Amino acid sequence: MINLNPKSIALIGANNKPGSVGLGLARNLLEGKNKRKIYFINPFQKKILELKTFNKVSEVKNKIDLAIIAINAKIVPEVLNDCVQKGVKEVIIISSGFGETGKPGEILEQKIQEILKNKKIRVIGPNCLGIIRPSLKLNATFAPITPREGNIAFLSQSGALIDAIIDKSNSENLGFSTIVSYGNEMDVNLNEFLEFLEKDKETKTIIIYLEGIKKAREFFKIAKRISAKKPIIILKGGRTQKGKTAAKSHTASLAGSYEIFSGACSQFGLLQADTLEEVFDFAKILSWQPRIKNKISIITNAGGAGVLATDYAQNFGVETGNLIDLIGDASSEKYKEAILSELKKEEIGGIIVIQTVQFTTNPIENAKMVINAKKLFPKKAIVACFLGGNLSKKAVELLEKNKIPNYSDLKRSMAALNIIINKNSPS
Repeated sequence: MINLNPKSIALIGANNKPGSVGLGLARNLLEGKNKRKIYFINPFQKKILELKTFNKVSEVKNKIDLAIIAINAKIVPEVLNDCVQKGVKEVIIISSGFGETGKPGEILEQKIQEILKNKKIRVIGPNCLGIIRPSLKLNATFAPITPREGNIAFLSQSGALIDAIIDKSNSENLGFSTIVSYGNEMDVNLNEFLEFLEKDKETKTIIIYLEGIKKAREFFKIAKRISAKKPIIILKGGRTQKGKTAAKSHTASLAGSYEIFSGACSQFGLLQADTLEEVFDFAKILSWQPRIKNKISIITNAGGAGVLATDYAQNFGVETGNLIDLIGDASSEKYKEAILSELKKEEIGGIIVIQTVQFTTNPIENAKMVINAKKLFPKKAIVACFLGGNLSKKAVELLEKNKIPNYSDLKRSMAALNIIINKNSPS
């Protein structure tokens, strides 16, 4: 089993050059210096960020749990040999220029695999961003920002996609337990990370971005077992023929038939997202709301919005109990009465609260009503759909700070509700 809580880290390729990968990694690692020992390896600079450097890993007298390699691909084998001699247990190879680049890179990967043969050392990557565990103050990546702590794990073959997800998540009030960019999977593979997350108490929901799977049968066996306890959301790249070609040059992945992959996901209970927006929509509701039985009520101050929501519910197979139209002049007190009345009903698993901003609408007070209702009925799901823009912005921020997901589109809100519903549960 891989260890994602190293007590000592050596960064090979640390440097002082502004805008460089080595400097980004160095700064991020130093955020956790009170929790672990950090060593910078660079034979050409005596100090980096006021920390003394070493010429190579083997010169460090103390034990090293993890070595991070961020240097030219051609000298990675030599440096990896030094890590083996030092007795390093795990290595992250950030460097690109391996199997994803064609024949020369494939030969380099083969050299590394020869070094690893029969050795007690594990390698993540190459061609990856690294790992982040916010609660442990571990950011072993060159990502520009560190995400919030939370219960979502994100595994990705793409490193740059992780940067985008982190940036977006901070504005969406979402936090992470673990983030892993696993790149070319030369050694440690996706399945091993899944098995780690299966036992990780911090992780409640798992997101995976993948282009190809190296051990597909094993993957679906593991994923099926885990998804019974922790939902798995998959965003698949390489669905089309051109996408498959792009995947090969991106992470050396061989993407198979998307139709077969999608069918297997459905068979084994894995959730599929079509867009990054859906990834966030699904992750938000899975992290913040309970699984419920299949009957929801719709509460709205706009009849047209209620009709559309009902249409979307039927399209997704979501059973609706009541559609309560409070009409345009609905006060916060009317919202409160309707919300509490529906949540008290045993047969109702959750509600969607729709708001359009009209002259008499008080978005902040409406948000407070929803938040208070959630405290009274924690086992019921509550989703908000406060439609509009600036007039509802502060109310939406208040809702999401209190773990009530808000969706700016009726179809998105119903799609999200659909994935937390147990269709086999009696209504």
